[in-house]
Amino acid sequence: MPSQPNRQIPFSYATCSINAPSLPAKLAAISKAGFTGIELAFPDLLDYGAHILGHAVADDNEDELVQIAGEVRELCRDHGLEVMMLQPFANFEGWPRGSREREDAFRRARRWIAVMGKLETKILQVGSTDIPVENLSPSRENVIADLRELSDLLAERNMRVAYENWCWSTHAPTWKDVWEIVRDVKRPNVGLCLDTFQTAGSEWADPTTESGRMEDYPVGLMNQRLEQSLAELAREVPPEKIYLLQVSDAYKPTTPLEAERVDGMWPRARWSHDYRPLPYDGGYLPIEAVARAVLKTGFQGWFSMEVFDGGPDGRGKQYDPEEYVEKAMRNMKEFLEKSEGACIDHH
Repeated sequence: MPSQPNRQIPFSYATCSINAPSLPAKLAAISKAGFTGIELAFPDLLDYGAHILGHAVADDNEDELVQIAGEVRELCRDHGLEVMMLQPFANFEGWPRGSREREDAFRRARRWIAVMGKLETKILQVGSTDIPVENLSPSRENVIADLRELSDLLAERNMRVAYENWCWSTHAPTWKDVWEIVRDVKRPNVGLCLDTFQTAGSEWADPTTESGRMEDYPVGLMNQRLEQSLAELAREVPPEKIYLLQVSDAYKPTTPLEAERVDGMWPRARWSHDYRPLPYDGGYLPIEAVARAVLKTGFQGWFSMEVFDGGPDGRGKQYDPEEYVEKAMRNMKEFLEKSEGACIDHH
């Protein structure tokens, strides 16, 4: 295991994590701040396509999507940026066999793979599904079979699946859930997209309580349980199976979120969408502990900033894009440094 700080870790920034008027403006700010890679958010691809083609681009128009992807690749080259990953590929896995939804999911996968080829990116992020059908939960066997089939499609292009636990997922909300699925998929090109928010948000925090923490147990026991979980992560997950670590914190909502679905979204999904600041910018999660566990595996891949900063009330926040991304770089460097020796903060 490494004893020296991982100074070779590269830094990426998600294009969905900056309020700027256009994709070129986003890339300029990200590059200027010193990031060397991006997670390209598919909505940014569509928005840029509408700009250059002069009309809205349908998300199933493969010819136009591939044309736009070529333009985006050139833009990224101009700014010295690698497209590290295409995201977010959601509600893909676990649909019933023979269903229209499953057929649509695989058609969508083939389109995204064509786009990835033109972008020259090798990683597709797949978020653990929250299938939006009442009382339908995906079977584990179907999830594994779907991810195997997807990984085989990607392998033909020398591409990989980065599977992420979304903390509101119906079947895989924790790092351990997605790790056990990845392990059982048994494909060399399927690994993990770990995330400081998703891990602490699924095992320690709860946006529907006054404390902002899960209140099943006293805080000391909650901290101990998270420490044990993260020790298991550090011990059990091979570093080559971690493709990236996404970095963000979370605000404790000024008013606890409603516990039921609102507009089809679970409270943790709403929390994720609007309440995720940069590290050291008002959040309260034990994010250094998550990063420390990931680094203990021997991981030396991407640290990628993915934030959705709507302020502590989640209503939105105004900022200068360039200044914000420069702050993100400063905070990312501090975060990596501190994570080398961090332990869970006892709130």
